[in-house]
Amino acid sequence: MQPGEEIESLLNELEQIVNEAKPPLTGGTNRKIIDAQYVYEILDEIRSKFPQEFADARRIVKEEHETLERAQQQADAIVADAQQQAMVLAGDQEVVRLAQFQAEQIRDNAQQFERDTRYNAEEYADTVLAHLEDNLKSVTNSVSRVRQTLSENAGPRNPTNNVTW
Repeated sequence: MQPGEEIESLLNELEQIVNEAKPPLTGGTNRKIIDAQYVYEILDEIRSKFPQEFADARRIVKEEHETLERAQQQADAIVADAQQQAMVLAGDQEVVRLAQFQAEQIRDNAQQFERDTRYNAEEYADTVLAHLEDNLKSVTNSVSRVRQTLSENAGPRNPTNNVTW
């Protein structure tokens, strides 16, 4: 039986006794004759059941309260764990985002350095080649002048003394 059912059953029995009791011979519609001993026995039985019923009800309420408290603690722990994991994931995502940003900056800097180095190398090569070209022109002009001078200072050629280089 559920808590309280025995008491309710005894109260129903008591009510039935009162309903079935006969009125006194002298009249009085609100008065009835009942077996007092039987009513006292039922009342004693109700009293004996109350402490057990209350104890059972208190135990059930306490167990429910403890169950709810444990469930709340578990829920709080799950929420705290989820928040911590969310913070870790957010932190990881931030680290990844920063790493990607830094990688992009490094790549951009490397590309700019490569462009600058190529430009500077080409400019240096052009300067060296222009200087070499000027030196070669100067040497060619010097060679031409020396040959012309040799040609002007040379006497008649001796066909038998041809020296080839």
